[in-house]
Amino acid sequence: MPGRTKLILCDIDGTILPKGHPQVSARTIRAFHAALDAGLVIGPASGRGIDWIPPFFGGDTACCATCLATNGLQVYLNGKLVHEERQPHAALVRLATMLADVPRSGMLCFDGGTPLLVAGSREDLRRPFPAYAETCIPVDAVPDVVVKANVFVDTDEAGTRALLARAAREVPELDLDYAHVGFSNVMPHGYNKGSGARMLCELLGIDTDEVVVFGDAGNDLPLFSVVPNSVAVANAQPEAASAARWHIGCCEDDAVAAAIEALAAGEWPFSA
Repeated sequence: MPGRTKLILCDIDGTILPKGHPQVSARTIRAFHAALDAGLVIGPASGRGIDWIPPFFGGDTACCATCLATNGLQVYLNGKLVHEERQPHAALVRLATMLADVPRSGMLCFDGGTPLLVAGSREDLRRPFPAYAETCIPVDAVPDVVVKANVFVDTDEAGTRALLARAAREVPELDLDYAHVGFSNVMPHGYNKGSGARMLCELLGIDTDEVVVFGDAGNDLPLFSVVPNSVAVANAQPEAASAARWHIGCCEDDAVAAAIEALAAGEWPFSA
């Protein structure tokens, strides 16, 4: 059994939040509080911006006072923003120009919790991310200051990965992950959930082997590469499942909540 866990980070969508659900289960919230009561630091590690995260916990801000938001571009510790990395503006403009040549693609930049449709159409966004399609506001240009940005394309997995490969060649200042079919998080090169986890470890004065992380998708790969005790849920994308050291049940079955309950009790719930 590894040493005592001191920090727990959980992806949200597909890891503790089943698809189509407005918030995590009551058991998950109770598990987070059990960890806090046991003296552990716990919080989400999500591609979502910070404005979107508290509602997933029913407004219980204690569950996300420590948080990696926007794929680690926003790092919060005990309710305080300790780091925010902004997107390089010129690179975002070049990315938007490139997307004009890719059918059914586009880009979102966020103003707080509001998605701004910088390139592409609402209709093409509807299948890759319907919630953003309903709330986005079309704008004429990339805003001067951007933290959260996403690329979307209404196509299949092969088409999505082809777009990401082209972006990597043409706009190397940015990293685009494979969040799911048709959708990618945009990050300044070298910044991701993994870099955010390292920062939290430094601030807390702990080693990465004192951390447990849970995830299910491509944007969790940097987190899995940094933290030895990486855990994939059973519904994880194949590349995330392959990268994880440990494996548990499905998001829909509260598998992460059960694991957190065990960690809070000083037990080690992972064996395969």
